[in-house]
Amino acid sequence: MPALPNLLIATTNTGKLLEIREILSDVPFQINSLKDYATLAEPEENGSTFAENARKKALYYAHTIKTLTVADDSGLEIDALGGRPGIRSSRYPGDTYAKRFDNLYQELETLHGTRDSTARFVCSVALVWQGRVIFTADGTVEGQVASVPTGTGGFGYDPLFYYPPLDVTLAELTSAQKTAISHRGKAFRALKTYLQSWIKDL
Repeated sequence: MPALPNLLIATTNTGKLLEIREILSDVPFQINSLKDYATLAEPEENGSTFAENARKKALYYAHTIKTLTVADDSGLEIDALGGRPGIRSSRYPGDTYAKRFDNLYQELETLHGTRDSTARFVCSVALVWQGRVIFTADGTVEGQVASVPTGTGGFGYDPLFYYPPLDVTLAELTSAQKTAISHRGKAFRALKTYLQSWIKDL
């Protein structure tokens, strides 16, 4: 039986990697991550959008490791903060997410006197093969800033993101429930559909 083609998921984020592996579990690829390689210098994420950063990362790691590569960039946009933290979500002030939550709440209350705001998670995905981007996808999920962080599931900003249709934060959902509605789930399901078609033409 021939070896499965390799697909590199360009992340070391454990929570993100678990979600992506679950979505792509039945695609006919050998899935690796950056954890399977020696430490590499990271590309500068200096794009002005999630999509630009996803493309930059995918092109960089595909060139460095010489394999089919997918990268994503994602984050939380809070409308009352003009869309911040946005592409700087992972670099928002605070050395833990609990401290980042406190800082976001403080900023909202200082600027607006309330924690209330609509918000969304955004995910952009880029797939690179032989030096060029061959597929991109975007996913979003709309919600609100939770009045207090709630839930122990998920990772990152999930306890801060309230999803009105289910009356829960993303951190209160099971992995399967979250993936069914999340920004990353939407983007990577689109990638999955593309990969299942693309491999037939190899």
